[in-house]
Amino acid sequence: MSTKNQISVQIPATVINSVQEKLQECRTLLAPFLQGLTPDQRETIFKMGDKTVATVQKVEDYTETNPEFAPSYMDQPEFHKDVAVVNGLSPIRNLASQLTADLSDTIMLAGNEALIAALLYYGSVKEASSKGVATARPIYDDLSKRFSRKGNRPAPKE
Repeated sequence: MSTKNQISVQIPATVINSVQEKLQECRTLLAPFLQGLTPDQRETIFKMGDKTVATVQKVEDYTETNPEFAPSYMDQPEFHKDVAVVNGLSPIRNLASQLTADLSDTIMLAGNEALIAALLYYGSVKEASSKGVATARPIYDDLSKRFSRKGNRPAPKE
């Protein structure tokens, strides 16, 4: 186990609170315009991906320059509104995805270091308990429940 410290930060509570407030404010501002999907809808819906964004944009341009080719059953104003929503929300989604990835990586790294430190402490308590240090025994008894290995050991032979 490496004890190399790769992250050493303290985020002030005021920063955490401010970020939570701003994110909640963003969510509240967008809530009237956002639509949720069921897992089934997410799986079966026809999706616009990176490759089709340019196609949709090109079609939008053509519907303006050559509207005579738009079928009568195509709701052009709704098409333009949908394209505008995609264009408006995509940069926000990209920023939120970057933030999510950065948050996940930071939590993973700090969690890794915290878990390693906790294991080092537990090992020290376990050793002290095995050597008969009385004050270590209750700590070991409490922590051993949390640090016991489950599922990876073969069943004992009888």
